[in-house]
Amino acid sequence: MKKKEAFALAILIILVVLMGACSGTQENEKPKATDELILAVGGEPDEGFDPTTGWGRYGSPLFQSTLLTYDKDFNIQYDLATDYKVSNHGLTWTIELREDVFFSDGEPLTADDVIFTFETAKKSGSIIDLSNLEQVIRIDEYTVEFTLKESESTFIYLLVSTGIVPEHAYDNTYNENPIGSGPFQLVQWDKGQQIIVEANPEYYGDKPTFSKLTFLFLSEDAAFAAAKAGEVDVVSVPPAFANEEITGMNLIELESVDNRGIMFPYVKEGEQTVDGFPIGNDVTADIAIRKAINVGVNRQTLVDGVLEGFGTPAYSVADHLPWWNADTSIRDNDVEQAKQILEESGWVENEEGFREKDGLPAAFTLLYPAGDQIRQSLSITFADMMKPLGIQVTTEGKSWNELEQYMYSQPVMMGWGSHDPLEIYNLYSSETRGIGYYNANYYSNPVVDKYLNQAMHATSEEEAHKYWEKAQWDGETGFSAQGDAPWAWLVNLNHLYFVNENLEIGEQKIQPHGHGWPVTDFIEQWRWKE
Repeated sequence: MKKKEAFALAILIILVVLMGACSGTQENEKPKATDELILAVGGEPDEGFDPTTGWGRYGSPLFQSTLLTYDKDFNIQYDLATDYKVSNHGLTWTIELREDVFFSDGEPLTADDVIFTFETAKKSGSIIDLSNLEQVIRIDEYTVEFTLKESESTFIYLLVSTGIVPEHAYDNTYNENPIGSGPFQLVQWDKGQQIIVEANPEYYGDKPTFSKLTFLFLSEDAAFAAAKAGEVDVVSVPPAFANEEITGMNLIELESVDNRGIMFPYVKEGEQTVDGFPIGNDVTADIAIRKAINVGVNRQTLVDGVLEGFGTPAYSVADHLPWWNADTSIRDNDVEQAKQILEESGWVENEEGFREKDGLPAAFTLLYPAGDQIRQSLSITFADMMKPLGIQVTTEGKSWNELEQYMYSQPVMMGWGSHDPLEIYNLYSSETRGIGYYNANYYSNPVVDKYLNQAMHATSEEEAHKYWEKAQWDGETGFSAQGDAPWAWLVNLNHLYFVNENLEIGEQKIQPHGHGWPVTDFIEQWRWKE
């Protein structure tokens, strides 16, 4: 345990002991419900709490409100907005705002704050991509008009995920001192240890049941120890701890699209990136290798073994989300079919039982982020599964800095999973080849590109979903394992939490990738059981 984490836990235990002594609570006596919660549900946000640079994209912004929001079934709901209209050509989005919203400092939220937020986010150079935003203007005090350069169906998800910041109280320290119109306000941040938040008295929505929340930043071991000691109400745990029993707490499993899969270099060797890193891999550039792997791997065994049953087999980057194509699910663990695919494509076994094609061994190194135990275990188990197919896989952990150099030419155990279908475009469009971690395998298919562009420029979610699905598989081609198979998606991790047995957190959405604190999405609805 790190010193700062041990210090934070020790202080917490001392405080709880003192509180118990003052209240006269006896050993084994059930404590009375309070209006405060203590949580250890994720790491400390590296960049702080500024939505214009990405805070809140993987869960509730907590301190800020958004124009629109999702319900648990991913239906678009109003939040700050009372109405929105999209022009026939999809270029103009008009948003009507509530007139009863105030920031936690008592100042009203108006169209000017919305404009300021999106203009600031566009200039931030962060993961929020507003390059297609031509302008955002004020129609009146509570009406905003966005104009796009091109129609963009995914713009609606920016309205869902971008918390509104106050123009009057925004400066270069805002990420550490956020003021917003969300259900809670930050009152204390002890770096490396905890934050303390309190209910925002100005909040316009349903008032939170809890007046105070303390978020602890602890390692997995320290967080689990705190739960065992009865010092936290909600704690996230890895699969290794999930089979343990904690008195007074229940294990909650939440489905997710927090996936892990192997990105295969799609093109042959020979080219280099502008930075001089090699592109391509002659083995994985062969579709027979990629298809055989997808058919031959046993995803359920990976779930049962590596994840100890706390997950599901993965077949895409967006399983069970509204834009997922269910036809991407395939029958796997079929070693004989995998062998047949390889043999028909000219990959023959040598004397050692490994396959070759025109002198090229069916062998590659699978890279994973060093220090990530789950990805390491998935990689090692996967390598063992490939031996019966005659494919020789070695595994190696690398730092992220090293992976940024090798990922264009060697398979990598990656992880994605977003509530925004833009992720599909970024991973599979020819336009994003070689851009960051997205299409690092240089995948390209003109038919897929056509569908992706049609999805991006659709003027309704329904129309867009149709094209997202076709890009995955249209019956003849697509980027899924049914088609080009540039990835072998393996597992979706269940997000695991031990929760106070008397605490009701309600139904949750399918969780995104594990950044941020996605479990807090509906935290204003949490309450003690009656």
